[in-house]
Amino acid sequence: MSGGVQRSGLALGALSLGHFAAMLGILLPFSMMTLLIDYAREIRIGAGLVVIGMGLYLAITRRHPRFLARVPPHRLALWSFLVALAHGAALMLVPIYLGLCAIEELDAGHRAASALMATTALALGVAVLHTVAMMGSGGALAYAVHRWLGLQFLSRSWFDLELIWALSLIVVGIVGVWTAL
Repeated sequence: MSGGVQRSGLALGALSLGHFAAMLGILLPFSMMTLLIDYAREIRIGAGLVVIGMGLYLAITRRHPRFLARVPPHRLALWSFLVALAHGAALMLVPIYLGLCAIEELDAGHRAASALMATTALALGVAVLHTVAMMGSGGALAYAVHRWLGLQFLSRSWFDLELIWALSLIVVGIVGVWTAL
């Protein structure tokens, strides 16, 4: 009899935990939206400062994370995801993206409705535009190297764009902070 009570207690605990997780999964994003609406300027400034810090770190250390070289070639999407995180590509969009929302001039009800309707589409649009720009510029650079410098250029020399990337992070961070002020 006590074994059945223990099993039903465990089942009740599992059901409660699942229900609690579902409630958090729904309620936390909405509560975070209210923070975003109330503190958008501060978040943009903080994100811009973090992007500047990331750029300074990359400019000073000039080292690639070793774990990126250990991702197998058949997991190229995983590698691309990790590189975008490690190099701050996704992070650099935060201060600019939050500036695009520009909902400060609306009343509270319209701000909430606008944030619910537009934020997801805007996030998707920013991510798509950024990815298309990255693929286009990378493809153009690859074509130019292949067409004018030749493949021997790549086998004989290697140029590191790490400093240029670090400087672009710093510039975007400064623009993000400046537009938030």
